[in-house]
Amino acid sequence: MTDTKTAEQLAGEVKAAFDAKHDQVKGLAEEALGKAQKGEDLSAATKQLADEALVGMNEAKARLDELEQKIARKGADDETRPRSIGEQVLAADEMKAFLASRASRGRASVEVKAIITSLTTDAMGSAGDLIVPDRLPGILAPGQRRLTVRDLLTPGRTSSTSVQYVKETGFTNAAATVSETTGALKPQSDIKFDIATSSVTTIAHWVLATRQILDDAPMLQSYIDGRLRYGLALVEENQLLNGGGTGTDLNGIYTQATAFTAPITIPAPVTRIDVLRLAVLKSALAELPTTGAVLHPADWASIELLKETTGAYLIGNPQGALAPTLWSLPIVATQAISQGNFLTGAFRLGAQIFDRWDARVEVSTEDDQNFRKNLVTILAEERLALAVYRPEAFVKGAFAAAATAATAA
Repeated sequence: MTDTKTAEQLAGEVKAAFDAKHDQVKGLAEEALGKAQKGEDLSAATKQLADEALVGMNEAKARLDELEQKIARKGADDETRPRSIGEQVLAADEMKAFLASRASRGRASVEVKAIITSLTTDAMGSAGDLIVPDRLPGILAPGQRRLTVRDLLTPGRTSSTSVQYVKETGFTNAAATVSETTGALKPQSDIKFDIATSSVTTIAHWVLATRQILDDAPMLQSYIDGRLRYGLALVEENQLLNGGGTGTDLNGIYTQATAFTAPITIPAPVTRIDVLRLAVLKSALAELPTTGAVLHPADWASIELLKETTGAYLIGNPQGALAPTLWSLPIVATQAISQGNFLTGAFRLGAQIFDRWDARVEVSTEDDQNFRKNLVTILAEERLALAVYRPEAFVKGAFAAAATAATAA
């Protein structure tokens, strides 16, 4: 170890001498350049001094190269280099005494110090594995749809597996004036009723996660809970509008709504605004006043972009912050309805949601091989029913077909 230290010290001294000679040569060269620019000749003494400086610099460089090669050769046998676990064990006094014993029986205990790995490319390929990247807090979630259809409907709760309600299916109104004379018969009217049933359906999904990551990152579990609940709400919105009513699907509002027929005809051209006003009129004539309309965001944008001949917008001020409305009715823009279609209706009067279970999230290790694999199953589910009391309270259609029907004779 002493020789290595001496060689390193010598290398440092030689390096300092080399730097000094280099600076001297550099200074002489700058002096010669200055005189050459002035047209002056170098003196003999200056030339001799420059020659001596160059010779000294070359000698120092040669000595420095020799010392660096010597240190590199000795590095393999240097006691200061990191030792492997095997080398540390064999070099330990306890192991030497054990091997020197004639019997060489029993056991020897050797404490091995942690190995410090060199940060050279020869030892580990790259030091990049030790550079920890900056981790930004939180999780960047994808965009989420604004869910609003539920807010249009009357809320309710149930503790059963189905909801039944009595529905009037026919009414013959025979009311009329009658004679005041004795024995005059009164007219008889007829009302028919039917029992309708809406079954509770379950919306559910689950994901797997490691138990360790949930224990080490509680924030991650809350994020997963939120994403699973959003997944339920996304499917729920589609079911409330478009559920087919078969199998486990809800019988959606758009599915049961009355198809658009023009209550009156108007001159062409017929705009989307005209179509919606005619749909509102249709519900009003059925004594079921409309409380809102559902459109695709692209259709609502096309309405907002309508302009007068002067270039002014028909619908509000682009710099304004008013809620979307038409004919004093709220407009719900959602991708749950297909582009080009519309739905208007008396949402509060015509339909109701019955929640059996609010959206809940459960975590369990008792699923399949979770216990053995340190996994957990995260399950999210909800149960609800949808009762559409009056399908005639809702009017649906396609803008293009409705515009044609509105101008037909």
